[in-house]
Amino acid sequence: MSVTHEKTMLKVFDAKTALRLARDTLQNEADAINALNARLENDDSVVQAISLLLNCSGRVVVSGIGKSGHIGRKIAATLASTGTPALFVHPAEAAHGDLGMVTADDAFIAISYSGESSELMTILPVVKRMGSKVIAITGKPGSSLATIADVHLNVAVAKEACPMNLAPTTSTTVTLALGDALAVALLDLRGFKEEDFARSHPGGALGRRLLTHVKDVMRSGDAVPKVTADVKLTDALLEITQKGMGMTAVVDADNQPVGVFTDGDLRRMIEKVQDFSKVVIGDVMHANPRTIAPEKMAVDAVAVMEQYRINQMLVTDADGKLVGALHIHDLTRAKVI
Repeated sequence: MSVTHEKTMLKVFDAKTALRLARDTLQNEADAINALNARLENDDSVVQAISLLLNCSGRVVVSGIGKSGHIGRKIAATLASTGTPALFVHPAEAAHGDLGMVTADDAFIAISYSGESSELMTILPVVKRMGSKVIAITGKPGSSLATIADVHLNVAVAKEACPMNLAPTTSTTVTLALGDALAVALLDLRGFKEEDFARSHPGGALGRRLLTHVKDVMRSGDAVPKVTADVKLTDALLEITQKGMGMTAVVDADNQPVGVFTDGDLRRMIEKVQDFSKVVIGDVMHANPRTIAPEKMAVDAVAVMEQYRINQMLVTDADGKLVGALHIHDLTRAKVI
C-alpha cells in the first residue's frame, strides 16, 4: 500500500511581503508585552506570585506541555541560574511517577494558555493535597487551571502572530517575558550579585572572570624568573630565556622584589650599550615593579596590566615576598580575557 503526502503549495517569494510579515510578527508580540505591562499596573497578582516564590522554602517546580512546556523549561532554567532553585517536570511524566520530585515545601508553576490542559489538571489536585502552592499562568482567567491555583497570572493576548491565529506565538512570547520578569524581581530581592551568577555559570566567560584568582593562574616555584641585583646582565638574560616569561624579577636577600627587567628593556638597551659583559642588572632594572596579591581576582591583574601597558606582573604575599609571576598569556589561556 502506497502512502502519499499532500504537499503545501509554495507561493512565489516576495521580499516585501516576507519583510512585512516578519515585522508584523515582532510588532504584534511587542504590543502584547506592552499590553501585559500596562495591565499589571492595576493587578497585584504578580506581586502575590513574587511573594509566594520568595518565601518558598523548597524549590520552584515548573510544568507545562507542548509549547508551554518549552517555555516552562526556559523559565525554570532562568530562575535556577538567578538564585531561585527551580526545575522542570513534564506533567505526563509526573502522572507516572515524577510527581515524587514535588514536596509540600515547593511552589508549583503550571503553564497552559487554555488553562484546560488535561495533563496538568490530572496532577494539580494531587499537588494541592501535598500542600504545595500553585501559580497558574494562563490566558483564560475563568479556566479550570486558573480556578484551582492559589495565584493566577493572566497572559491573555488579543491575537497570535500566526496569520491563522492558531500557532502559539505571541502567547508564548508573553509567557516567557513574564517568566523573565518574575526571575529578575526575585534576583533583586534575594540580593543576587555578579559573583553569585558566576558560581552558577562556572563554565561561562563571566564565571571564569569572576571566579578565577591570581593564584589560580600564576606561575610559581622554579617557574618564576628571578635574580639578585648584583647579577651580571648576561646571567639575567639567561634566566629570562630559560623561564620564558620575557622578563625577570630582581629580588633582595629577603626575596622581596626591588625591580624588574624585561625583553623590552633589553631592546632599548641595544641602541645605547655596546658591551653587556660588565653591566649589572641592578643598574638597568626598573625599580618598584607593579605587584599583586595571589588572593586578588585575575581580572584585577588584567586591569592593572591594561592601565600601565605591561605584559607581566609579579605576585607577592602579605609580607611582600615574591611568590609568583603572571604573563598576559597566562590570563589569555585561562580565558580570563
